[in-house]
Amino acid sequence: MTLARAVAAGAAALALGLSACSAGTPDPARTTPEEQPMAFGHVHGLGINPADNRLFVASHMGVFRQTSNGFERVANRWQDTMAFTVTGNDTFLASGHPDLRETDKPIHLGLIESTDAAETWKGLSLQGEADFHALEPAMDRLYGYDSNNGVLKITRDKQRWADIARVAVTDLAVNPDNPDDLLVTDSRGELLRLSETQELGAVSGAPPLAFIDWPRPDLLVGVAPDGTVHRSSDAGRSWQRLAPVGSSPEALDVTPTVWHVATEEGVVASTDDGRTWAPVPGQPGQS
Repeated sequence: MTLARAVAAGAAALALGLSACSAGTPDPARTTPEEQPMAFGHVHGLGINPADNRLFVASHMGVFRQTSNGFERVANRWQDTMAFTVTGNDTFLASGHPDLRETDKPIHLGLIESTDAAETWKGLSLQGEADFHALEPAMDRLYGYDSNNGVLKITRDKQRWADIARVAVTDLAVNPDNPDDLLVTDSRGELLRLSETQELGAVSGAPPLAFIDWPRPDLLVGVAPDGTVHRSSDAGRSWQRLAPVGSSPEALDVTPTVWHVATEEGVVASTDDGRTWAPVPGQPGQS
């Protein structure tokens, strides 16, 4: 298979996986824990809670937290949690679709927030309207991709939103030193940068990328649709190829000490800046 065909195939597989989780709520048969084994399902987001350094996994089957004995579903809630983002101690932002037992909530949760490590959630804005598949906080603003309407949006108060562009976004990342420097990956695996005129343009020389994270100005990490990991230390102008994660990615989270990638085969971690990867222990389905 040629490189072009391999990239296209990986992007197509990624798009199919994302679309499969975009419209629905959890399967009613899976809302009873006693009837189904615990499983992540499709992973939508990863993050380390700075309050306790635990890894949280947000998925089609709920939010899971890492414990000394493996992972547990938080609050026995089967909420399809998308665009999961850690913003502080026990404080998360997200979107998605409710547990089907929560009949008082709209099918599209809009922007929601938890201040108790996913035990409970409250709606902040666009309930019943927006289905965010990506959220990226940046100092005094928050970027979000509303897949329900196919629009990249921005807010400064988590209440009133303005449209930026109509684009099929996969992931977002912002320069920690400059909240105006927004990078976007689209459904074709292309890396785009938001200009001062609020227009998106391709980043020259960037590899195909699905998910991106930018925890430090000199640490920009991306994962290609085929699982190849890349790193840039100059804000995306040049890239270094690192060890692959082995299968198609579903989510990425990078901190200065540990990197996590959720793949179709499970969550893997690297503690040596992407040189090697190993499965996170205690995952559902592991022997």
